[in-house]
Amino acid sequence: MPDYRRYRVPGGCYFFTVNLLERRGNDLLIRHIDFLRDAVRLVGRSRPFTIDAWVVLPDHLHCVWTLPPDDDDFATRWRLIKSIFARSLPVCERRSDARLRKGERGIWQRRYWEHAIRDDEDFAAHIDYVHFNPVKHGYVREPAAWPYSTFKSAVGRGLYPESWLGAGEQSSSDKDCGE
Repeated sequence: MPDYRRYRVPGGCYFFTVNLLERRGNDLLIRHIDFLRDAVRLVGRSRPFTIDAWVVLPDHLHCVWTLPPDDDDFATRWRLIKSIFARSLPVCERRSDARLRKGERGIWQRRYWEHAIRDDEDFAAHIDYVHFNPVKHGYVREPAAWPYSTFKSAVGRGLYPESWLGAGEQSSSDKDCGE
């Protein structure tokens, strides 16, 4: 069995990519965005974290979180978010024999990508990546047009102009960050 090691930093800041199991043509995350938001809020109440940036696409999501000091347990937070979201949906997805034997749903990929943010430059690059992602995937021409993102709140906090990376511009941070 593989020995996956996660780099954990108490009070650290992390970038995550979390995917649905069946990605092709699946819009489950935006179709049930309220269930996902409820799951995140519920987990955040019992296990606080700061959402620095977040984007939800039809079949995957990216986010940057900062954990409280002396806390490095992002794994439990993700387990809870994924399970609360899954329990809010009717059981109608295709499930493998292995998932059936283990009593697992067939909604999320078991694993996810995480990256510990190293410095301010790394933080800015990943925040930009999160907000540019709907443009990268061709859902919108500019980040402000995507409704399932923290981009507009970042604009409200003065981090970006509303027209940041409008149609035709390219992001310097448009690189593969776990997809």
